[in-house]
Amino acid sequence: MTDTTVARTPALQRRSFLKMAAGSGFALGLYPLVQAAENGAAAAPQGAAVAAAMAGELKPTQQPGAFVRVATDGTVTVMVNRLDFGQGVHTSLPMLVAEELDADWRKVRAELAPAGEAYKDPGFGIQMVGGSNSIKSSWLQYRELGARARAMFVAAAAQKWQVPASQVSVAHGVVSAGSRRATFGELAEAAMRQPVPATVVLKQPADFKIIGRPTRRLDAALKSSGRQSFGIDLRPPKAAVALIVRPPVFGAQLATVDDSKALAVKGVHKVLRVPLDRGASGLAVVADGYWTAKMGRDALAPTWNTDGVEKVSTDALLQRYSELARQPGLKAKVADTSALATAPRRISAEYRFPYLAHAPMEPLNCVIDFRGDACTVHIGSQFQTIDQAAVAATLGLKPEQVTLNTAMAGGGFGRRGVPSSDYVVEAAQVAKAWRAAGGQGAVQLMWSREDDIRGGYYRPLHVHRAEIGLDAQGKVLAWQHTIVGQSILKGTPFEPFMVKNGVDSVSTEGVVDTPYGFPLALDVHHPQVNVPVLWWRSVGHTHTAFVMETLVDELAAAAGQDPVAYRRQLLGDRHPRIRAALDLAVARSGYGQRKLPAGQAWGVAVHESFSSVVAYVVEASVVDKQPVLHRVTAGVHCNFAVNPMTVETQVQGAVVMALSTTLPGAAITLKDGVVEQSNFGDYTVARLNQMPRVDVHIVPSTEAPTGMGEPGLPPLAPALANAVAALTGQRLRALPFQLA
Repeated sequence: MTDTTVARTPALQRRSFLKMAAGSGFALGLYPLVQAAENGAAAAPQGAAVAAAMAGELKPTQQPGAFVRVATDGTVTVMVNRLDFGQGVHTSLPMLVAEELDADWRKVRAELAPAGEAYKDPGFGIQMVGGSNSIKSSWLQYRELGARARAMFVAAAAQKWQVPASQVSVAHGVVSAGSRRATFGELAEAAMRQPVPATVVLKQPADFKIIGRPTRRLDAALKSSGRQSFGIDLRPPKAAVALIVRPPVFGAQLATVDDSKALAVKGVHKVLRVPLDRGASGLAVVADGYWTAKMGRDALAPTWNTDGVEKVSTDALLQRYSELARQPGLKAKVADTSALATAPRRISAEYRFPYLAHAPMEPLNCVIDFRGDACTVHIGSQFQTIDQAAVAATLGLKPEQVTLNTAMAGGGFGRRGVPSSDYVVEAAQVAKAWRAAGGQGAVQLMWSREDDIRGGYYRPLHVHRAEIGLDAQGKVLAWQHTIVGQSILKGTPFEPFMVKNGVDSVSTEGVVDTPYGFPLALDVHHPQVNVPVLWWRSVGHTHTAFVMETLVDELAAAAGQDPVAYRRQLLGDRHPRIRAALDLAVARSGYGQRKLPAGQAWGVAVHESFSSVVAYVVEASVVDKQPVLHRVTAGVHCNFAVNPMTVETQVQGAVVMALSTTLPGAAITLKDGVVEQSNFGDYTVARLNQMPRVDVHIVPSTEAPTGMGEPGLPPLAPALANAVAALTGQRLRALPFQLA
């Protein structure tokens, strides 16, 4: 094994060196697989090649050898095949292994896995995190890995003690048979030589001792003490730092530049011309540190050729979208809407949603060491194997010649999973140009927050239009709905199976599959716009849930019904999980049972996304024309909750992010093709003093778990808007909120 020690950055001296070491111990499984896993974890270039060569033998469970390592002191290290950027898989996935392994949880550790065949998502065939899929996809895989590893310890003990395997038991990392006992550490080497069993029997939920219990995160101490290293901290000794000069308008070309002033800055090594994302071109300033690279970049005054490049302005784009929303589009859902013409009552509504930046706390970064015939990358990537292949293609290498190590990331919300691998390819272009210019060693590409907010990808801007016909009692007779917004998926590898008849499925989710049973027809327009777009936490549900849940509230008022009773009536018995989440939130909030203080009102919304349901009952007021959120009560249905503490924190984080979308300044706007915002000073996120009390309640279930990374976000803003409507009578139809 090899230790790759990387130096701390001068700006982050409180953080210790990070060792990407596999550490001492025994991996369970066949020797080549052990070597593959260890080489991969230790950044050895042949690791991925070995793993790929063994791909046929890794399936169906990918073998415990790639995932479980047991040290002589009994420490069990579990390889986590997903990026952890705050969502808690660094703890939840090891819990699954430890449960079936019967490990001592106090001795369980976790490591982020490098890119490799063994670590691909069983369902998607790529290594990734997204779509609230980690626990759902890994539920059986990680438990089976633990069960197989346990069986190998049992077999090793039975062989050593010459007893039937049926007489061997395991508990808390200790293997026993009668009076004989041995720790995992004592048996690890013998267990490693045992064959991997083809089949295993998993525990019943009633027998779980670790899964389902609120469990503090394995990385909590490091993160709360500032000792956790993130990707931005990983800089190998003598590595250079690069900053990019990007055009102000997406896709524009560098025209002229005088780099003499930049090169005169002490510590600046090179100013390199590099191709950029979306056909643009720009410059890379390579220096011996971030600050010197920034001073060099600031000294440049390039000119740009924007001929032939669309220069988007938000006001004009909204006008264009509004006109499109009144025209027939691609058919996403068909229904008989002829009753609209004669309906005695009608609701006409247009909704507007802005572009949004992901704005993670840790801006984008990537360490890349291109050595001509091989390359090593350190990055907090959501798409490890896609990014690995993209780097290889850019550098003229094979994917197995690229070792991609996964770094802990400080947030992402979708920005670290880009089908085009934009910032990873950008890093590879810099590394190639750096080497061609005679540079040696690794380069760390850094994005400032201004780079990140101005240099996007963004949640698309959307306009919805709904025409709803009602009878005299408020019953919906017909609903014509139109959505206008850029396609996230068109032109990506996901298009063939997620775009049908021209309709991007992530733009319609939450409307096309509404559980309420309305006679709803849905048209879609996907205009081409020169703004890069990408999924943003909860993707299409971020706008569709707002439209549907505020309109349902309005329909309840039109029918003269309580909004909770109206939803229950519409849902009937056809959606028991949605009903259960709603009923739990209502019951625990005291809705309908206690009176709120003067000036406060209830707001309710419920929405299913990514196979999980979240219902919110909120208590809010309006002060100086601004909504104030006092309390949030959540009812969650995610089937079996592997770690209820993680579910709670996911919902709390989603409340913060959703609340941010309602606040003044939570919008990315453009003028003449240039993004007008640059940092948290002009791009709003919620502050501590705006955070309400959040109580999270989980519907009990023994069914296989679904995900919780994203479902907590969509229903918060409509619940708050519904509370505002109850207080003021104003129906809010745009984010961020603007009260009259």
